[in-house]
Amino acid sequence: MNTNQHVSRINDVLYFIHQDISNALLAKDLANIAAYSEQHFHRLFKLVVGESVHVYIRRIRMEFAANQLMFDNKASVLEIANKSGFSSLSSFSRAFKSTFNMSPGQWRNHDYRYQRKSLLADQEIAANYLRLQTMDIPKYKLVELPARHVAYVRHQGYDRSIANAWQTLKAWANMEGRDFSEQFGLHHSNPAWVELKKCRYVACVEIDSPILRRGVVNSMTIPAGLHAVFQLEGKYGELLPQLSHILEHWLPDSGYKMQSTPAYVHYKKNQFLTEEEAFSLRFCLPISLFG
Repeated sequence: MNTNQHVSRINDVLYFIHQDISNALLAKDLANIAAYSEQHFHRLFKLVVGESVHVYIRRIRMEFAANQLMFDNKASVLEIANKSGFSSLSSFSRAFKSTFNMSPGQWRNHDYRYQRKSLLADQEIAANYLRLQTMDIPKYKLVELPARHVAYVRHQGYDRSIANAWQTLKAWANMEGRDFSEQFGLHHSNPAWVELKKCRYVACVEIDSPILRRGVVNSMTIPAGLHAVFQLEGKYGELLPQLSHILEHWLPDSGYKMQSTPAYVHYKKNQFLTEEEAFSLRFCLPISLFG
């Protein structure tokens, strides 16, 4: 079996994991999805993803829990633990403290708006972050967005290397004779506390017919649902500060809570595909009313 087929099967597993992280997500079940023996699955998952399946699942559960503790003040810590795939509060608290060096309650109560953020390690982004903190929150619309059937390429790292994923997807679309005009970027990670090099991004293009030959390029569905949609423009280095500003200053006081499906951007102009690195896009934040 060639490398592309291994990537395709592991992508199927990643898609399953991210659909509902509250599931048990046992390695033997994930191995069945990939159609490998459990031992072979462990080896190939680490080869493709760069970390073991157990470490990966724990990390995304902690990222999800950190978001929920920050942005859903009405849910109890136990409820968030259950949503994050933990059956007991004690095991969740131990895992959370070992990851963030504070308890879930301390994390919820500390003033995250003024903490040292991971994205500020990038000097270019940091300069824009400080400048953009004084901007007004962009106007938004509440929109019931449809499901989107997309071809995609996964990428790890929120930096200029994302362009590699887009070039791969563009080359595939050209070879397949696919329309490349409807482009989306899924932002799985919050760079406020996830290192930029570990943030998970997915480059997507909408498709109207199934993919026959899967490999590095796979297909999936971006879920439908209620989203707060913000119109944003700028140049490379300005997007993450704008997204951070919305999450930190708009979301907590909005009366909405963020859903577990990933936020994404719908590009009009893609900064990773233009020489001037300019973007014009809609930031689509999945939300629901408290209650």
